[in-house]
Amino acid sequence: MAHVLSRLQLRTLLWYGLTGVLGFLVDAGVLHLLVSDWNTNLFLARGCSFTCAATTTWVVNRVVTFSSTHRKARQLVAEWAAYFVASLGGGCVNYLVFALAVHLSPTLYETPSIAVGFGTIAGTTFNFIMYARYVFRVHG
Repeated sequence: MAHVLSRLQLRTLLWYGLTGVLGFLVDAGVLHLLVSDWNTNLFLARGCSFTCAATTTWVVNRVVTFSSTHRKARQLVAEWAAYFVASLGGGCVNYLVFALAVHLSPTLYETPSIAVGFGTIAGTTFNFIMYARYVFRVHG
């Protein structure tokens, strides 16, 4: 019989997904503001928007998503740094899957939003594992 997720696991996954949506909105919103309204260089703006989104999702994941975990005492800055590094890893996975998809498929090259979806799924999965195992130390 298939393993059924516990209520806590379902709650964690739900909040993780909602937090990801919030992170996307912050990322896209800050990027738009910096590029469209303040004429900031796109790549500099992308770095700023990623940092804002990662910080936002760290706060929500820390307070809500992984709130039931019993973490070792860790300074906030150290935890944020671990979260940010994990997020960069997920961003790399996301981009690599996207780049591979558009490189291998002419169809995905012509409709890159589908490839973005593949990259997002891969990067989000990587991030969840890293956050649960190393940043917030979920056991069990």
